Amino acid sequence: MNQKSVPENEVVENFTRAGGPGGQNVNKVSTKVELRWNVDQSAAFSDGDKASIKVALKNRINKQGELIVSSQKERSQSRNRDLAMQRLQELVAEALLPEKERKPTKPTSGSKERRLTNKKQQGQKKKDRSWRPDKEPQ
Repeated sequence: MNQKSVPENEVVENFTRAGGPGGQNVNKVSTKVELRWNVDQSAAFSDGDKASIKVALKNRINKQGELIVSSQKERSQSRNRDLAMQRLQELVAEALLPEKERKPTKPTSGSKERRLTNKKQQGQKKKDRSWRPDKEPQ
């Protein structure tokens, strides 16, 4: 299967200071990376692919049509960049996979029987709780 990927020249990188481990390095070096890829303006994907990506990743795409991925796990800027790019590629690849068709199934006779037995037990339990004039309170 031919795997499509996001070209690196279409991705805009922003680096900022990250929190977490790193000691004084955290205060000096911008290690957090934020990758922005505009789905609508991409030349690498067909209109159908773009539509699939936008539907599958609608919660991660902003109003400008940009898919934003960030990483700040590592202390190294280059390692964070590699991790974010890898995550971006994975997200797009997952979005392009065709959805599995659901095979409708029917409940088994055993599961039907268990459900009905449970319903009868619950009904009896509630019936036993009710007060009846012929039954003395305990």
